[in-house]
Amino acid sequence: MNRRNFLSLTGTLTGGSLLLPNFLFSYASQKNLIIGEQCLVFVQLNGGNDGLNTFIPFNDPLYHEYRPKIALNKNEVISTTKGMGFHPSLKGFAQMQQNGDLSVIQNVGYPEPNRSHFRSQEIWQTASDSNQYINEGWLGRYLDLQCVTHTPTAGINIDSIDNLSLKGDNPNSITVKDPDRFRIKKAKEETEILSENPSLDFVRKIAGSVVEGSEEIQKALAKSTAETTYPKTALGKNLEWIARLVKGNLNSKVYYTSQGGYDTHDNQLVIQNNKFKELDSALFSFYQDLKQAHLLQNVTIVVFSEFGRRVKDNGNGTDHGTAAPMFVIGGQNQGKVIGNNPNLSDLSNGDLKYQIDFRSVYASLLKEKMAFDYHKIGLKNAPLQGLF
Repeated sequence: MNRRNFLSLTGTLTGGSLLLPNFLFSYASQKNLIIGEQCLVFVQLNGGNDGLNTFIPFNDPLYHEYRPKIALNKNEVISTTKGMGFHPSLKGFAQMQQNGDLSVIQNVGYPEPNRSHFRSQEIWQTASDSNQYINEGWLGRYLDLQCVTHTPTAGINIDSIDNLSLKGDNPNSITVKDPDRFRIKKAKEETEILSENPSLDFVRKIAGSVVEGSEEIQKALAKSTAETTYPKTALGKNLEWIARLVKGNLNSKVYYTSQGGYDTHDNQLVIQNNKFKELDSALFSFYQDLKQAHLLQNVTIVVFSEFGRRVKDNGNGTDHGTAAPMFVIGGQNQGKVIGNNPNLSDLSNGDLKYQIDFRSVYASLLKEKMAFDYHKIGLKNAPLQGLF
């Protein structure tokens, strides 16, 4: 059987349930966790967040001209600098930026942008060109090279579905919906002798490391508590778990979670305001928790969406667009606004022209925070300067 296809059927962890035959659990456990202080935390905003109403060019008259129904007034925008400012519901973002712990990367995108949610997410998650298709995620390829043996907790995805970013040739990541309930017990030893099929032997090793992975997750949770009060939202709970795993010394290199609901074709002002309140509260609690634990310098948080929205509103919202800002928090980033303000007088078919390729941000993360040669996973873009 094809090894990768076999893994896709048997190696996925979702919602705390392991989809592996019981007899595979007889393989002995062996500690395989990679060691390292630095880790990356990704918060993906699904649906295509409107960047122009997130970090806002409030001083540009074209912003108000193109968006008569949804533009925010100058007196609503907060933490203004060089003609830009944050949405009023992003008070925590503004505070982190003022503290020197948040960098804004403006006009991030890629050549020949795709406006399909699925395809654009795939491009971001595999770091492919717009006309290129890659089976493995960019973080999965990184973990393949970093993990000497199967290491199921090298990457942790807290979600109800797997994330393509973390998919590699080897299952070095786990998708868990609820870490508190993620417990796997070893099955009884089987007396029957397995065949010498290489795929079976391979999966037996995976089974052993996954058992170990569930045990390590529980140990990390047991050794840590939340020192900050988190909001009682899905994202708040997910980030609280990530903080506890980091503080509990799980030593995962990558954590991933997401927040949906950003496809604001209609009723954008209300929807985005509510989503931003959830995002801001959860992220600021996470930030405070890590800072209080003296771990913020070791944790780099990346907030992004698969694309921005059209510059001109559609009457009550916005349609799928292209470039948008990314936000990097912690990890000793420079706390700068990187890149030029959005140029609303030079559009491409009504959309912003990207100025910074998202793969340059990836290259910077791998080089500066993970001490990893980004070329090894096929990234060709030079690292973004001035981020760290």
